[in-house]
Amino acid sequence: MKLLFKLQTLKCLWTLKPPNRTVHGHPRLFASDVYSQYESVRRGKQQIPKYFNFASDVLDKWSEIEKAGKRPSNPAFWWVNGKGEEVQWSFEELGFLSRKVANVLTKVCGLEKGDRIVVILPRIPEWWLVNVACMRAGIVLIPGISQLSAKDILYRLQASKATGIVTDDTLAPAVDSVASECQFLKTKLIVSKGSREGWLNFTDLYKNQSDDHSCVKTRIQDSMSIFFTSGTTGSPKMTEHSQGSLGFRPLLSERYWLDLTPSDVIWSTADTGWILASLASLFDPWVFGSCIFIHKLPQIESAAILNTLCRFPIDVLVGAPTLFRMLVQNDLSNYKFMNLKHCMSGGEPLNPEVMEQWKSKTGLDIHEVYGQTETGIICSVFNGMKIKPGSMGKAAPLFDVKIVDKNGNVLPPGQQGEIAVRSKPIRPLGLFSEYVDNPKKTAKSERGDFYVTGDRGIMDEDGYFWFIGRDDDIIISSGYRIGPFEVESALIEHPAVAETAVVSSPDPLRGEVVKAFVVLSPTFSSTDLESLTCDLQEHVKKTTAPYKYPRKVEFVQELPKTVTGKIKRNELRNKEWGRM
Repeated sequence: MKLLFKLQTLKCLWTLKPPNRTVHGHPRLFASDVYSQYESVRRGKQQIPKYFNFASDVLDKWSEIEKAGKRPSNPAFWWVNGKGEEVQWSFEELGFLSRKVANVLTKVCGLEKGDRIVVILPRIPEWWLVNVACMRAGIVLIPGISQLSAKDILYRLQASKATGIVTDDTLAPAVDSVASECQFLKTKLIVSKGSREGWLNFTDLYKNQSDDHSCVKTRIQDSMSIFFTSGTTGSPKMTEHSQGSLGFRPLLSERYWLDLTPSDVIWSTADTGWILASLASLFDPWVFGSCIFIHKLPQIESAAILNTLCRFPIDVLVGAPTLFRMLVQNDLSNYKFMNLKHCMSGGEPLNPEVMEQWKSKTGLDIHEVYGQTETGIICSVFNGMKIKPGSMGKAAPLFDVKIVDKNGNVLPPGQQGEIAVRSKPIRPLGLFSEYVDNPKKTAKSERGDFYVTGDRGIMDEDGYFWFIGRDDDIIISSGYRIGPFEVESALIEHPAVAETAVVSSPDPLRGEVVKAFVVLSPTFSSTDLESLTCDLQEHVKKTTAPYKYPRKVEFVQELPKTVTGKIKRNELRNKEWGRM
């Protein structure tokens, strides 16, 4: 799919009123910073470049600015593990180390520009090094969350035809159990203090490599990352993003959703398999020369989050609504945040009551953002904008967001419809390129002149958008997108399950959780249901990623169906949410 973006679009964007040009008393732009260098493009006075590479055109430029003494002394990357270990890198050090890793990928592993590599790592510094190294080498990175099962990994390796994988000790056995079925897989890199048969040790290799590496020349529409995203039917789709949609987009989109300066420290708790990690913990902050703070966080725990905010000078916190729901349950008067000034929530709708509790306990507002794997951030409550509790804000620059009907017609304010982004005649830079190897699904995502999100919503008279609910059956629990088909497929493998349907169910902490309606096989009709529930939950955890397991199970005699035999999940979901 061609990337189309014209000067007239940029000129229209510039008519939008930009936010305040100062933050915390500091000037917005440094005279020679990377962001300011693209001002002429944002104003429509210069064409978008044909070639662009985030590593050479952004990160290496910040390294030069840093060496010239024109950037604050805070690090570019700051990692802690909660046990006393810390890693800090300047942009210069990030460049030095990532060039060494790029040589590992190309010279040792033999990967070439356009090859694909699956990277499944927790929040450790190596994830960032591999990301930047892939940019330098033109290798397409495919991130995955650390909870993936062997079955999940097999599907991703086979579907993507990845030639390499990078993971740690935890998932290496799972990879080994399926590697023989992956004909394209040639290289396995392990991040480990020890060795493992059949694997190359990532740490040993990159430390001994030269840092002499020339960044490849990449076109702005060249593939950069592929994210697997769940659907209501079938297996997860491969959503492709380009150098432009991930790397160049934040250089054009003004300072709306992330309001940062080179002096700021931002912390996003998103899992490394999410696109939010790429946006809030990599591309967007580094465009502004800000410091990305990362805590390893093996588990999301209130005490760890709150103590970290008290110990470290974090200015901006980005987290899923589950994080804030969890934090407001604590006595926050016992904690004094060192620097926190701005909070953002995304991944699923945030309850207005949680926003009110957080505000009353901390004095800070929570600014909502909305987007998808396919779009990145398309709506946001920008800094300085009036907050309407429950609203996800206004459309972000680059995106013409509308509410449309089933025929793709734009609906007036106040009418419920589907949230959509105008994609014709000009495709906005931030949209994904395509669903890889799935032209039918790519075409189906378009309706008339719009890309349709699958979410229903309303826009009010002031241009604020309000989320109503999924237009399909996707379950969003604690920010994780879970397709019912994946859970149903796991459940149906159990001998006790004759038939099953999976829907979302309300939950005060996670927003919604997975609930399974199960019709038992005749031979299990007299089984202890409490014990069987636990058995089914453990079965799903072992069969697919553990976060997908049904936290609620209800045994029923039959499932509601249409006359053609299709399960009416919407009826079950409406019952759960009390909408019948």
